Amino acid sequence: MKVWAVANQKGGVGKTTSAVTLAGHLIKRNKRVLLVDLDPHGSMTAYFGHDPDSIDPSVYELFQSDGFDPDLQRRVMLSTKYEGLQLLPASTALATLDRQLGTKEGKGLVIKRALDSVADDFDYVLIDCPPLLGILMVNALAACTHLLVPVQTEFLALKGLERMMRTLEMIIKARKGELDYTIVPTLFDRRTRASVQSLRMLREQYGSHLWDSVIPVDTMFREASQQGEPLPLMQAETRGALAYAALLSLLLGEQQHPQLTVVK
Repeated sequence: MKVWAVANQKGGVGKTTSAVTLAGHLIKRNKRVLLVDLDPHGSMTAYFGHDPDSIDPSVYELFQSDGFDPDLQRRVMLSTKYEGLQLLPASTALATLDRQLGTKEGKGLVIKRALDSVADDFDYVLIDCPPLLGILMVNALAACTHLLVPVQTEFLALKGLERMMRTLEMIIKARKGELDYTIVPTLFDRRTRASVQSLRMLREQYGSHLWDSVIPVDTMFREASQQGEPLPLMQAETRGALAYAALLSLLLGEQQHPQLTVVK
């Protein structure tokens, strides 16, 4: 089972869109996919028609059990209307975890333990992370085998990426191992100078880990979200869906590229 976390310490860069769209492409390939929503805002949970303000149980309950209860994991999981795609939903109660748990031993590995217990049930797991460094992001980065960092091609998003890279360095030291990561330029609009200049800066500063293509602005992402449907399952030939198909091909090793190098 491969676990991909989608994280950045800035909101609005396309984290949920990236996770859901890649999941759509994977289930089209007949893969068994689990989406995990670790963002207290619950954007991914809402995407599939659930209310994070009232949903129960949710990922929050996994933290109460320390991730040791496989039966609870399966009770929390929600089926979607798409064969092969399941969801571990978020509730707004997740926002209280840092205050509740503090530095309690082992709380950074709850999600890893939970996923290990259902590893035979899925081929891929995609984790949608909150835009803040805390116990939820630490759990995602501890559990993942590969990190995707969507970054909007505009100046303020580049500042958020700098914070994310510092966080990544800390996590790697804590893991005492390696972590593959790929920076994914998103919301690219070649008609604007800001997008073009930001992409140029990304290539200059992060070329060794930067995907050499982009996710373009595509209004169909909004349409897909309103319909609660992954874009590849609604309109697979749109610019956005095709861009994520190319990204997935790279992640699956179908296209070899030096961007997928290992953090030292």
